[in-house]
Formats: sequence, structure tokens, C-alpha cells
Amino acid sequence: MKKLQSLLIGILAIILILFFGSKQLEKSSGMAGADILTIYNWGDYIDPALIKKFEKESGYKVNYETFDSNEAMFTKIQQGGTAYDITIPSEYMIQKMMKKKMLLPLDHTKLVGMNNLDARFLDQDFDPNNQFSVPYFWGTLGIIYNDKFIKEEEMQHWDDLWRPELKNNLMLIDGAREVLGFSLNSLGYSLNSRKMDELNQAAKKLNSITPNVKAIVADEIKMYMVNEESAAAVTFSGEAAEMLEGNEHLHYVIPSEGSNLWFDNIVIPKTAKNVKGSYAFINFMLRPENGAQNAEYIGYSTPNKKAKALLPKEISSDEQFYPDDETIKHLEVYEDLGPEYLQIYNDLFLEFKMYRK
Repeated sequence: MKKLQSLLIGILAIILILFFGSKQLEKSSGMAGADILTIYNWGDYIDPALIKKFEKESGYKVNYETFDSNEAMFTKIQQGGTAYDITIPSEYMIQKMMKKKMLLPLDHTKLVGMNNLDARFLDQDFDPNNQFSVPYFWGTLGIIYNDKFIKEEEMQHWDDLWRPELKNNLMLIDGAREVLGFSLNSLGYSLNSRKMDELNQAAKKLNSITPNVKAIVADEIKMYMVNEESAAAVTFSGEAAEMLEGNEHLHYVIPSEGSNLWFDNIVIPKTAKNVKGSYAFINFMLRPENGAQNAEYIGYSTPNKKAKALLPKEISSDEQFYPDDETIKHLEVYEDLGPEYLQIYNDLFLEFKMYRK
């Protein structure tokens, strides 16, 4: 009998050890617990020191995951599985997620620091009155060039990308909206065009740029430009900021005829498990000192006017990355094109890539 009792006690002890051990494992891996905040963000898009600071101040343990495209983020959240408390999509994807009812409307009474933000970047068409999102970073699409190979006056407009001197010396970002967009802008059309005549003209014009295109890539553009393996490239302002740090001969220009003004904003998915923690994180990032630290670390433009005031003057006064109102007037935000026209843009871009071969 005693042997049986000992056996039962032993089994009970093992069960308790396994139970509490599994709970500890869940907690440490971010799978459960109200003290966990699960964030889904672009890769290398926050200063790691800020995550540690937030954890220390708030008491929350951050479970941090990354994605490499808006579409990948959208699919993973739509499929479910991991309950993300925070994610940071771009403007057109926020619009799409709103239509799909995938986001929680924000309770502005729980937000502290919205008045720190520049009014120019609030109440955008993709999210009127910021009902669902809070600005995180913003920037532009433009041209980066090397003054060893190109004079300043020769690289101010989208049409300059077609110059014969750039033969096999131009890098393009691997994105349908971006590449079709600059071709549309070069023709005086909107980069959100839904007119087939305009889109076909833009596609035809793109085909004529192929002798100049060295490669269509993503992050590799940084390496090519810093190492002076290409004379010019089309890229985003934040990526350009990194390149400029690596080579003093590089310059970034926003064509005056128009380009893309993009936003990445913080949202709370409807499936969030720690909404209280989500608001704590948003408020933490709205604090000027945290916004400035993040902007200086990442290199992208902060929408937080009080954070901008804390940045070194050489950053905050640089019109390559903080353009004036006149330049911003000519910029467009990407709209959610809807599935039909998104497919058309993708198909035309694919045809362009195939035409190069």
C-alpha cells in the first residue's frame, strides 16, 4: 500500500513539474500571459534598446516577430494562429485591413501624445481622423545617384533615368507599385491610375528603359550603391539615408513632378490579446525622446514634430529626408487599388521584368 501511495505521489509530482514547466515555457516564448506583448514589425525597424526600455518601464515582456512585405503580414494575420497585439503596415494595407474589418478602432482617450505629431501626417485619406492607426515613420520614393558618374543637374527628374549615359548602370527596386508609379509620374499621370490607356503607356515607356537597368533587386541596392557598382538607383528615402552614411558621393533627390509619399502606421489587430499593452506601447513610442531615438537609429523620417526637434540639426534640416511643403504637395500616397487593378499592376511589372530578358 505504501509503495502504491509513493508511486501515486511520484506521479503527481511529475505532473505538477510538467504543468508548471509548460506554463513557464509558454510565458517565456510569448505564447500566453497578460504580461506578454506580441509585436509584428518590419525587419530592423526599431532600436532594440527601445524594446528593452519599454519592457523595463512597463513590466511587459515583448515577443517580437518580423515580416518583409505588407502582403506577408496581411496573410499571416488573416490566417490567424499568432495573436499579434501590434503591427505596423503601410497606408494602402491599412486601408485594405480596414475594409476587411481586421483592425480595432482606436480609443483616442487612451492615447497620450497624439499632439506631438505633425498635423500634416494626420487625418490622411487612407485613415480619416486616425480612427485605426498612429503614424510611426514616413518617407518618399526617389532617386539616389553618385556624383562621380552623374552631375547634379543630370539627375533631377524621372525622365533622367532614361538617359543613354546610364546604360547598364541603373538599379530598380523590386516593386510593381514603385516601378509602374515612377513611369506614370514621368508621363504626368497619377501613381494610383486606374486608366488602362495610362497604364499601357507607362508599361510601354518602361520597356524602353531596359538597356539602362543593371538589376531589379531589394536590399542589395544598398551594397551596389555604397560600393559604387552602379551610378543610380530608385529607392526609398530611409534606405537612401543608410547609403549616404556609407558613401559621401551619394545624393538623394525627389523628382519635382511627383512621387510616392508613404506612411507606416501602428495598428492593433482585432485578434489582439493584450490591448492594454498595445496602448502602452503606442504611448511609449509617441514620447518625443523615444521617437527621436528611433528615428536616429533607423534613419527614416519621424512624423513626431517634438521628436524631430530633438534630432541633430544636420538630420532635421536635411530636405532630402524632411522635404518642404512645396515638395510634399506634389507627392501621392498609395491607395488600395483593389484586387483587379493590383493584379494588372503586378502583371505589367512581370511583363517588364520578362521583357528585360
